[in-house]
Amino acid sequence: MQTQTSTYLTLLASLLILAGCSVAPTYPRPNVTTAAVPERFKEAPPSTDSAWKTAQPAEDIPRGEWWKIFRDPTLDDLEAQALAANQDLRAAAARLGQARALAQNARSALFPQVGVGFGPTRQLQSAAAQGLAPDADTKPVTLWRAQATVSYEADLFGRVSSVADAARFDAEKNAALFQSTLLALQADVAQAYFLVRELDASQALYADMVRSRKEALRLSQRRYDEGDVGELNLARARTELASAESEATGISRQRAVAEHALAILLGKAPADFTLPATPLNRVNAKVPVGLPSDLLERRPDIAAAERAMAAANARIGAARSAYFPRLSLTGALGYESNELGDLFKHASRTAVFGP
Repeated sequence: MQTQTSTYLTLLASLLILAGCSVAPTYPRPNVTTAAVPERFKEAPPSTDSAWKTAQPAEDIPRGEWWKIFRDPTLDDLEAQALAANQDLRAAAARLGQARALAQNARSALFPQVGVGFGPTRQLQSAAAQGLAPDADTKPVTLWRAQATVSYEADLFGRVSSVADAARFDAEKNAALFQSTLLALQADVAQAYFLVRELDASQALYADMVRSRKEALRLSQRRYDEGDVGELNLARARTELASAESEATGISRQRAVAEHALAILLGKAPADFTLPATPLNRVNAKVPVGLPSDLLERRPDIAAAERAMAAANARIGAARSAYFPRLSLTGALGYESNELGDLFKHASRTAVFGP
């Protein structure tokens, strides 16, 4: 008995040691080295604090409803519509949910898998399996089973943990990509809205210009009829009116294209969306002071690229572990019988354990 116990303990210790022997390469997160960077900018005066600052990633800081600094209720409503119906954002959210589900599924492989089963099987066992003579006649039998099963793959050489890490990093990458898509959508809606308002102001300006050119043509026609000016002046007035009308038509087309683009961002068909013309008013927005380097630290697409690199590193470990053996243990406990009525009797108990 002591020999058998020692054998089990030795096997368990061996499995623990092998589980700790991960073959995945160590992944160091990228760090900005300052070995070849000067202490300060050459152009900066000595009196200013121009020393280099180590980057501090802050992509997880909430951006908030930044567009509200413009104090435009119409823009606020458009941003809300875009968040609720934009197709690109929905697709990014679906990819994030899928990645998180895959990460959870991969992590579950680190623990024993438990299952239950009930049902009949029709099988034909060989004569050797039944301990009969080689030429013995065997017949198929129906075997009823009601069992609880437990299976577990030992994390030898870090294969299972590497797969779980890769799935987790993929989920973090998709979370960063979702934030990137969200931020880009909010910015695109704001830019498209202000472009429409800019073109509304241009339309109003060109409408005034067309009215002015029409009045100039009327006066030129009257002076021509009275003989005060020649035909050249009249032709010039007509040309200026036609040019103003052409430019006004071009602005109207640009405005229609911008409105259609805004409709697509809102998840609507252009035919179902109309934004009433309102010239752009003066905006007194107070934009927070910052540096481009500060924005760089908060870019979610850079964080997504770094997480993708970490996932690729974890997959290297999973690929390397394929060179080594895998060990899966399976156990079952329950009942089995040739007759359904005898299935749950004491004599029908059965147990199975093995690799």
